[in-house]
Amino acid sequence: MQDLISLLLLCPVLARAAPQVIRPDNNVLAVPETLDGIQIDRIPAKPAVAEVVAAAIPRDGWTVTCDSAQPGNDCSNALDGNADTFWLSGSDATLPQSIVVDMQTSRIVGNITIQPRNDGNSNGNIGQHQVFLSEDNQNWGSPVAVGTYPDDARLKTTIFTPGNARYVKITSLSEAGNRGSFMSIAEVNIYDATDLPPSPATAGSWGLTVDLPLVPVSAAIEWASGRLVVWSSFSWNNFVGASGHQTVTAIYDPSTQTVGSRTVTNTDHDMFCEGLSMDADGRIVAVGGNSDRGTSIYDSTTDAWTDGGDLLKPRGYQAQATLSDGRLFTIGASWSGGSSTDNPKDGEIYDTATNAWSALPGCPVTPMLTSDPEDVSLGHIYRGDNHGWLFGWKQGYVFQAGPAVAMNWYGTSGTGSQSAAGNRAGDADSMNGNAVMYDAVAGKILTLGGAPRYVDSFSTSNAHIITIGDPNTTPEVTRINSMAYPRAFHNSLVLPDGKVFITGGQHYAVGFTDQTPQLIPELWDPATQAFTQMAPISIPRNYHSTGLLLPDATIFNGGGGLCGDGCATNHPDAQIWTPPYLYNGDGSRADRPAIDTLSATEVAVGGTLTITTSGPAVTGFSIIRISSTTHSVNTDQRRIALTPDNTDDNNFTVTIPEDPGVALPGYWYLFALTEGGTPSVAKFVKITSVRIT
Repeated sequence: MQDLISLLLLCPVLARAAPQVIRPDNNVLAVPETLDGIQIDRIPAKPAVAEVVAAAIPRDGWTVTCDSAQPGNDCSNALDGNADTFWLSGSDATLPQSIVVDMQTSRIVGNITIQPRNDGNSNGNIGQHQVFLSEDNQNWGSPVAVGTYPDDARLKTTIFTPGNARYVKITSLSEAGNRGSFMSIAEVNIYDATDLPPSPATAGSWGLTVDLPLVPVSAAIEWASGRLVVWSSFSWNNFVGASGHQTVTAIYDPSTQTVGSRTVTNTDHDMFCEGLSMDADGRIVAVGGNSDRGTSIYDSTTDAWTDGGDLLKPRGYQAQATLSDGRLFTIGASWSGGSSTDNPKDGEIYDTATNAWSALPGCPVTPMLTSDPEDVSLGHIYRGDNHGWLFGWKQGYVFQAGPAVAMNWYGTSGTGSQSAAGNRAGDADSMNGNAVMYDAVAGKILTLGGAPRYVDSFSTSNAHIITIGDPNTTPEVTRINSMAYPRAFHNSLVLPDGKVFITGGQHYAVGFTDQTPQLIPELWDPATQAFTQMAPISIPRNYHSTGLLLPDATIFNGGGGLCGDGCATNHPDAQIWTPPYLYNGDGSRADRPAIDTLSATEVAVGGTLTITTSGPAVTGFSIIRISSTTHSVNTDQRRIALTPDNTDDNNFTVTIPEDPGVALPGYWYLFALTEGGTPSVAKFVKITSVRIT
């Protein structure tokens, strides 16, 4: 499904020069050996600009028009094959400015590249932008890509869902450095794609590409406005270097299709490879990582990050889960801050009221370790306590479903407790796999894929349903039909209709490469327990990719890479997937119900909501906890189906489950559903509970 340029940009190329690695202590390695456990010479180097341009469609006979130009900087310079000349918009012109390329004939196209001016002057570098396709230069429709480019001279690449076009329009909405109302391009190239996507009625559709000023390794929903907060590390494309005291972040606003950026310095925290979850007030809590003791908290009501205090034990790559009483539990994480071999990364508990961590010595990390051969070769734990599959549950307990084959219960009262919960039947250690609580009332968790070791192993297509009941009891584990494709580093999201969407990942797990990507997503139906293949993605989403459900019931899927300037596999972008439930059988958009009024936007467990709807007939409701994700771990998401009591066709009452371990405190999406499963746009509802003592 990929054209030649996608192969150049996204698939492995022979490394011509290994990326330079600088350790956090500022010592440059003269001959770098590994990057996060991956041999440097195995990480594909970024192809030269000339290689990328050589794969473009020949531009013979093409023409170009623009809104304005300065003398000597005509827009024809953008097609002249000379990167030393450039188009520059008029000195008196104001943004937005656009340039339109006429390819003279219609063809299937899938991406563009833009070379910024390289004369030492950055005026006109494109910031906020839109990309449009047209066959007649009149009907442009919606943009195929939006976003923000970094303010630098690097080649800019935008890959989008293939479409028919004769004309391509690039519109600049802002100058990247806020230096004025200029737009400039040295060269613009367009690239063929081979196939148009399948019918969205059966396979969904990949629509908008969102270009980001960073590689989105972490992401979370900001409940106050429905925006998406994403971040990388101290740098937009690298996590290894001299700085460990800041985090590069961005915010994507789906309602305006704009991207803003911010570097967070006030918390003195590099939030890369952190533990992550949403607390009972909807705050984003990022813990440890590159700065292995830090806690940073984002409050959407103030649009600000604050310091939340230090961990007792330094950690990186840990999982973190919100509990039934609103506190946060974390465990494991030997990627940074030393090894559990020397200083066991046993459980800790965070009180969001006091911003203080407390030790839980009764919650040992040892029972949840995987048997990673890399740990054996190193002589200490490095991988085995990473990325736990944690689920906050009843009475303040946490269920650990993986990735180790051994499962456990952790109690958080007093000094903590642990009890074994058996093994996942027919499975092995499944590092970098996924676990999704798709039916919280029934305690049902779907586990998907993973690999027996962190890197250098084939992933599996295994799928299991784990059904948990009362704490400290043995869950029921059922192996079900496997996925069509084995995956590690993928992302899985529960949808309003109860189905689970699985996207991205690799067959052979190796970080920082686009080798063996799984480009065809799958949709799992709990009613039939069958996996159905969906529309293919255009960009591999492997190590350091993210995925989240958006308020409009579409999926954000982005990232991959974060391996420095010389790396070929940095993907500072995302794509939006629209599920089949938003289409009619003929591929047209389905009419959606709407939630017009709610009796309250905050409700206690066991409480009721009265809802008024309009549009197509509503037959049910569901709530999904808004979530955060990093490194394929999402401990926040869970779905609860709500059966309504009708007073008439448009007025309903629903009851929230009574147990705060099922309906965890925090913010949830509320969706109305038609009989065919078409959801409304979500309303945000806060569910509250009392502290368990």
